[in-house]
Amino acid sequence: MRGTSFLDQFREAVPGAVVGENLTAVDPWVEVVPAKIAEACRWLAKASPVRFDSLQCITAVDWFEPDAKKAAKNTWQPHTELVYHLWSTPAKVSLVLKCELPRWQGDVPGELPELPSVTGVWRGADWHEREVYDLSGVRFTGHPDLRRILCPEDWEGHPLRKDYEQPLDYHGIRGK
Repeated sequence: MRGTSFLDQFREAVPGAVVGENLTAVDPWVEVVPAKIAEACRWLAKASPVRFDSLQCITAVDWFEPDAKKAAKNTWQPHTELVYHLWSTPAKVSLVLKCELPRWQGDVPGELPELPSVTGVWRGADWHEREVYDLSGVRFTGHPDLRRILCPEDWEGHPLRKDYEQPLDYHGIRGK
C-alpha cells in the first residue's frame, strides 16, 4: 500500500477525490474532498486491492482559535477536519482518511457543515457519525437515524467545538 500504485488506483477509481496524501507517514493518510467521501469509502472497502473491511473510528477536529490575537497568527483558516481510521484485516494495514469541511455550512454561523454518511459502507459508522454529530456538530446526510447519542436530545450546542459555551443550568440544575 505504501507505493504509488495504490494511490494511482485510488485516483483512477474515484476521479477528483484525492487532494492530499502521505503514505509514508507513521499513520498513512489520504485527504479526500467532502463530496467524494462516500464513493471513496465504498471503493476502499469493496473494490480496492487492500479491502479496508473495518472502520475503526471517525473523529472531528475543530481547527478554530477563539483568541483573536492567536487567530491572527494562524496560517490556516478555521475549519472542521473529519478523520476516518480504516483497517484491512486481510492485508493487516491501516489507512487514515481526512476530509476538510468549513466550520459552518455556507459560512453561516450556526448552520452545521454536512458530509455524506458512510453507514452504507460500514454499519459501525452509525454510532461513530452520531457521536461526531452530537459532540462536534457535523450533519451526515443520508444517515438512517442521525440524533444525539451522548447528550440529551434537547441539549443546545456541540461540546467539542472550541467556541462552545457551557450552559449555566440544564432544566433547573445549576452547573459549575
